[in-house]
Amino acid sequence: MRYGFRFAWIVAALAAGVLAAFFFSSTDAQETPQAPGQELVANLAAGRVLIAVVKDAILVATVENPIEAETRPPVPVQLDSSRVGILLGPVDWFSPSTQQDVARLDKELPHLKTRLVTTAAPHLGQSQGGDEAADIEATGQGLAERLNQVVKGLRARVNLPADEPLAQLILADYQGGYGPEVWQLSYEMRQEQQKGDYFETRVLKPTYVQYWPPEKGQPKTLMEFTYPRKPATTSLLQMLQQKEPRLEKIRNADPQTAMVVSQIQSDSTKLFATDAIQFLRAALAAINPPNARETMAVLGMQKGFSWVLPPPAEPERARATEAAQGQGQQKERPADAPSLLKH
Repeated sequence: MRYGFRFAWIVAALAAGVLAAFFFSSTDAQETPQAPGQELVANLAAGRVLIAVVKDAILVATVENPIEAETRPPVPVQLDSSRVGILLGPVDWFSPSTQQDVARLDKELPHLKTRLVTTAAPHLGQSQGGDEAADIEATGQGLAERLNQVVKGLRARVNLPADEPLAQLILADYQGGYGPEVWQLSYEMRQEQQKGDYFETRVLKPTYVQYWPPEKGQPKTLMEFTYPRKPATTSLLQMLQQKEPRLEKIRNADPQTAMVVSQIQSDSTKLFATDAIQFLRAALAAINPPNARETMAVLGMQKGFSWVLPPPAEPERARATEAAQGQGQQKERPADAPSLLKH
């Protein structure tokens, strides 16, 4: 049987070579049993994630980049009492032909852990204890295994930019005897051509980069992560350094805010969460489009996870497709729409 691969509506982000919403046929069963030739659709959690480590908490703010109609805002997910994760990339997988959910990776995240075959965690920094490092790697590998369950039915060629991972996982936590830490895990996808147009698809083990604590002598300041990486965006920290007029207006509102702005650029650990939250909410409201959905959460050193700005209610999934209606017709694709298929 020949496996098909097609795009329905290719959004502007794809012109830059970014995977947005894709369809593929699969005979494999993931979370929901799938019939042979069943289509799958993946929607992205896209946007920016800002993290500030302050005196009494870790602050996590996210802003959606609405690159297509079914984009999801990145959402902080409580993994346990002292850890939060934010998943970027294809998180919401479903079948329009059967109206079945296949995977919702951000919601599955707290349960995606694997049992490591070794007690050591060679990928992670030596400053951590073995148990903590192993726990981070167990989450990272657990997500990799789940991603592989989902993408193993992808049989046609997909062209992603060489420096664009399929997904990213941002982890922030407190570790006893060590303190706050922030990690970025990146998941690359590889395809190997088997015969003709048939490809074998797999997701590699994640690469780990530690962003907090910073290197000795480096400022303890805002961290920001974006997905997709291209086109490149100006970070909030860069805007502050460039004295962006909208942010300068906030800075000049009163001496207390000016102090917060100065401190968050040099040593955020000297700020209390209440002051940093007030500034971040005002700053994001000033620089983001009015239709961009936002979230903000606090991981308190003593009180654990809580919401400042919970995620908005998700709209009803638009599932009234032609396939579901039994018409058997595909939406007409614009002739000049870019494609990720290799010609």
